[in-house]
Amino acid sequence: MYGEFDLTLPQTLQEAVKALNAAGKDAVPLAGGTNVLIDLRSQRLAPKQIMDLGRVPGLRGISVAGGRVTLGARTTVSDLLASPDIARCGPALVQAATVFAGQMVRNTATVAGNIACGSPAADLVPPLLSLNAEVTLTSTRGSRTVALCDYYTGYKADARAPDELITAISWPVPEANTFGTFYKLARRKGDAITVNGVAVSIGISDGRCVRARIALGSVAPIPMRARKAESLLEGQVLTPERIAAAAKAAAEECSPIDDVRATGAYRRRMVEVLVARLVENAVQAMT
Repeated sequence: MYGEFDLTLPQTLQEAVKALNAAGKDAVPLAGGTNVLIDLRSQRLAPKQIMDLGRVPGLRGISVAGGRVTLGARTTVSDLLASPDIARCGPALVQAATVFAGQMVRNTATVAGNIACGSPAADLVPPLLSLNAEVTLTSTRGSRTVALCDYYTGYKADARAPDELITAISWPVPEANTFGTFYKLARRKGDAITVNGVAVSIGISDGRCVRARIALGSVAPIPMRARKAESLLEGQVLTPERIAAAAKAAAEECSPIDDVRATGAYRRRMVEVLVARLVENAVQAMT
């Protein structure tokens, strides 16, 4: 059963942040609701106020301007799949959206909601990490930007203050010599929680790696960048031996647990396998 709460329906962003400022920790923003409603029903959440953002204009949409891609917080997973701009500027995000839950959930679930839920297995976060995405947080004090790689401070904990809303997510348009990809390992193809999520973005110039981003999901308390693995690739010719060393480093950096979907040892091994495979795919695509 759902607990008792007040429902707030702000009509503008200003109304929303004012109401959130007044309620603070007692309020929960509602975008798509695919996580929030489940948590309410299970009583993992018991807020005094629910703030439905569905009537606030300007929070949904995709734009490319000034060398950056910007998503409104209420942009849905289905919006990503329908966008030529995302196909061009974030193919790894399209791959993640393709295997995100089922069609009905994709029609409702939002990008900001997937970030805000704080799950280590959030499918959209590794691709966004590999794109160097940033999160815009807005309150009555104004807006500030936080790099997504710095956004999570621990399991289900983040940098968002109680009176702030996620209002946008953005990243620089990838350079022409960059290849990005994502792979979700799960126990079935649809409606499955991730066992391993791996996103890779590789830039190559004159035969050497000039940029490497390796992001991992479901193998640590938070979605993470494998920075040691990245450093082993950047500035180097991506030989099979170099790729294998980076993949091994990525596996050593993560801290997976045993759960009903997989053992920690299996997850760690799959990180090594998938990182090597995706980096090799990137090299082959650009040669």
